[in-house]
Amino acid sequence: MRTPMIATTILLLPILEIAGFILVGREIGVLPTLALIMLTSLAGIVLLRVQGFGILRRLNDEARSGRDPARDMIHGVMVVIAGLLLLLPGFITDAIGLLLFLPPVRDFVWRHFRQNITVYTSSAASFRTAGGNRDRSPVVDLDEDEFERKPGNGSSPWSDKPRIDN
Repeated sequence: MRTPMIATTILLLPILEIAGFILVGREIGVLPTLALIMLTSLAGIVLLRVQGFGILRRLNDEARSGRDPARDMIHGVMVVIAGLLLLLPGFITDAIGLLLFLPPVRDFVWRHFRQNITVYTSSAASFRTAGGNRDRSPVVDLDEDEFERKPGNGSSPWSDKPRIDN
């Protein structure tokens, strides 16, 4: 069901964009129409840069605080899509791109598709101390003289594994 809809959109969008060029060009003239197309492309570049850096900053803050960055990641994807739509020549793609730059529209899209999106993240499990970052990883790095292998008593399935005594 989705494949025919996507194919139809891909085929119809250029036709609709050309019709939009003709209608706008007829109303305001060729040169103002071309200037408008160039202006929306420039606006797309500027908005992508400004909002993109803001979203990257929020993603960094979310990751540092240990919260789920899924919403900001999806907002970032929508900002990139919006920037690309504004870079494409055409008034329909420009309108969709400008709408995607608006945070309330992105929130609406996020609420609508949230249950269908899964974001997998990898936590570094680190915390900040006065001396810098320290990892809370399960790996213990010891020299040979810092541990001793002791045979187990057979009561545990891990008894034959090396033990570390403090």
